[in-house]
Amino acid sequence: MNNKLKIAIVHDYIKEYGGAERFVETLLEIWPNTPVYTTVFLPEFLGPHRTRVEKWDIRTSFLQKIPFNAKLISMFRFIAPFVFSTMDLTNYDVVIISSAGTYTSPNFIKMDKKSTLVCYYHTPPRYLYGYPVANDWRNNIFRRTLLILGQIPMFFLRILDKRAAQIPDYVIANSNEVAGRIRRFYKREAIVIYPPVEIPKADNSLRNKNYYLVGSRVSRHKGHDIAIKAFTKLGYTLKVFGGTFASYGLSQFKKDAGPNIEFLGEVTEEKKLDLMKNATALIYPSEHEDFGIVPVEAMAAGTPVIALAQGGPLETIIDGKTGLFFKDRTPDSLIEAVKKFEKMKFKSEDCINQAKKFSKERFKREMLQFVNVHTQEQEKSS
Repeated sequence: MNNKLKIAIVHDYIKEYGGAERFVETLLEIWPNTPVYTTVFLPEFLGPHRTRVEKWDIRTSFLQKIPFNAKLISMFRFIAPFVFSTMDLTNYDVVIISSAGTYTSPNFIKMDKKSTLVCYYHTPPRYLYGYPVANDWRNNIFRRTLLILGQIPMFFLRILDKRAAQIPDYVIANSNEVAGRIRRFYKREAIVIYPPVEIPKADNSLRNKNYYLVGSRVSRHKGHDIAIKAFTKLGYTLKVFGGTFASYGLSQFKKDAGPNIEFLGEVTEEKKLDLMKNATALIYPSEHEDFGIVPVEAMAAGTPVIALAQGGPLETIIDGKTGLFFKDRTPDSLIEAVKKFEKMKFKSEDCINQAKKFSKERFKREMLQFVNVHTQEQEKSS
């Protein structure tokens, strides 16, 4: 291992703490004191995760000084290629890009020709390639108009994005699902390294198991509305955790919810683990999920998952052993799956053993080996 490597991390923006940010945090455990370059850092939106992220060495772009930058994050995508091109990382041996699919072209940063550029794709930009995103742009005339007008610049952004995808020396995908997207959109083969999942210590304490759980970022494509409507009909207790961005539909979720639906808002990692340990099952109706860390976290806590049969969860959940899949993204399809689930038995140890395949320790080992091996290859070829 080369301990003298100067490494930098590039991340789209930091406004929330999800799987992509967990990925960055784990890289910082492998390579402490590594700087994190990003477009904007908005700690006021991080809730209980703020203190852990503020410990990072975060270096922002000129967008940090733009007034109302929190409201402009979606619009910044149209100038993202230029913003990333202003980042000078020529003094680093290795640059690892955490491409969360929000902005295109983080690969346009300035680097030394001898440096190694690794791009870890959580997904290609979902909005560029027809995948559902957080906001529903069809829900009012103003947004629909913006969507129509945005098709022309997005056409050019797709061209830039595909060009940028050819720049990295090495491409990593967080799942086979995302590797398939990279192959389809970029015509490149990606190595799959699953993201890190914290596996808690064994806990033999009694568990409540008297409620179901749904959670992650409150976002349209995550499918909270499906779960809320289904459980309002079923009458079973459903606890909902996650960020509280009203524009992503939270107000509508609450209108659809019956008295058996409990909204918890953003929770700490400790509280989330406790919620998962004591849940009957985690509900995961996310549409075309990239990987899906939350279901693996639930299994790591010994809790089975009822998930929509799409995307990353197909790679992590064993149907009938660590959870169940439902086929259609509708409340009725989920209700049918829950009724089937209620008649089955699942072992906590099966869930935990499956989750261990995606552990943080495994990720660190694979990521460190990848960087060391391929950096040496770059040195030999240069």
